[in-house]
Amino acid sequence: MRHDDERGDMYHDLQVTRLRTLVAVVECGGFRRAAATLHITQSAVSQQIRQLESFIQGPVFTSTGHHLQLSVRGEELLGYARRVVALNDEVVDRLMPRTGTTRLSIGVVDQLAEALPEFLRMLAISLPGAQVSVRTGPSEWLAGQVTTGQLDLALLFRWNTPETLAGEQELGRMRMAWFGQPVHGTEAALPLALLTEPCVLRGRLVDALDASGISWRISYEGAEFVGLRAAVKAGLGLACLVANGDDLWGLPRAAKLGLPCPPGPIPVMMVLPTGATSSGVHAIVKKAFRQALDGYPFAETGSASIGEPRELVA
Repeated sequence: MRHDDERGDMYHDLQVTRLRTLVAVVECGGFRRAAATLHITQSAVSQQIRQLESFIQGPVFTSTGHHLQLSVRGEELLGYARRVVALNDEVVDRLMPRTGTTRLSIGVVDQLAEALPEFLRMLAISLPGAQVSVRTGPSEWLAGQVTTGQLDLALLFRWNTPETLAGEQELGRMRMAWFGQPVHGTEAALPLALLTEPCVLRGRLVDALDASGISWRISYEGAEFVGLRAAVKAGLGLACLVANGDDLWGLPRAAKLGLPCPPGPIPVMMVLPTGATSSGVHAIVKKAFRQALDGYPFAETGSASIGEPRELVA
């Protein structure tokens, strides 16, 4: 059974065009400038504002002279208009097919971000005209972005399982090393620079230290990788990072302090959303990742300890 309220119809459709016109009038500072921006006539702008006034049953503007002045309800409507227009544009940008355009949103774990220039160069060659966006960050955060569909794929460190999971393709296993020369003594307890939880490497690192009977303390903790690098460079503590961290970021290698062997090598995975079917585009992206990571310190195939760099596995 239908129950209409005192306003008449149960549903009212607010056309996005009218709301976009309201936003343009306010942001452009007048009807004439809004008409020019929207490529419509000034009378069309006036008509759409009148239609909004009919909806709110009152004036949108109390003054349309030299200085525009919104009414109280007009100010409230403007707030909603901006949100609706922004959401409309986001949906169109994300979902509307564009003929001949490949759209890719890609995540790269921040420790491998220096490979991005070569990676993007390879994509530009193999996928001319593609629209690519990139996010960097911790593996756990990027994996969540893939799961929720905010990223099409990601290059991550993974240590959740010894086997490749559905939607994951291993590119190789990265060797790790200790970096840092703390300015304060390490006799009492090793000062560690760590990324905040969740962190794929942190748990393994702490377990290795505890198993070795080494006393340690947290001297720096932060969520941003750039901050971690700065802390190591400044001498706040030691960090376990990809083994070419000295070449990549100019970090000092740790002196021989009786440190345990770094955990690893750590699997480097290309992760796709669950249920995604590997496509030709995915194969191109994987090849570009492999090319960009050439020269990184990968362990020998099947090795569980530090070894010499190797070619990436197919």
